[in-house]
Amino acid sequence: MQKRFLKIGIMSEEDFRERMLFIAQGKIKPKADEPKIFFESLHSAGQILSGKNKELLRVILEEKPETLKELADISGRKTSSLSRTLKTMEKYGIVTLEKKNNHVKPIVNATNFKLEMGLFNH
Repeated sequence: MQKRFLKIGIMSEEDFRERMLFIAQGKIKPKADEPKIFFESLHSAGQILSGKNKELLRVILEEKPETLKELADISGRKTSSLSRTLKTMEKYGIVTLEKKNNHVKPIVNATNFKLEMGLFNH
């Protein structure tokens, strides 16, 4: 299985807003190797990438469920809970929820994560 890396950054909401403003104003230009997604803290990143959620990603990769219902049956988790979790992961680019014939198919976009964090974000 090919590793798919996603670089994540840790940055306060205030610093993130300031960064986005600087980018919009052309004062800074993001480098190609910089994180594309940011969490406000290690704690918030840890909630998304918890052991339970990493196991869920593994199940999706190995079992390749075609629907959330099928994933719920395989994983033993409720469809409503899976839907919320996967929508949050989709927001961060970790998964894609592909709509097919009145169903939603989960697809894993990232298998490995690189973390970038510093005391100064500018």
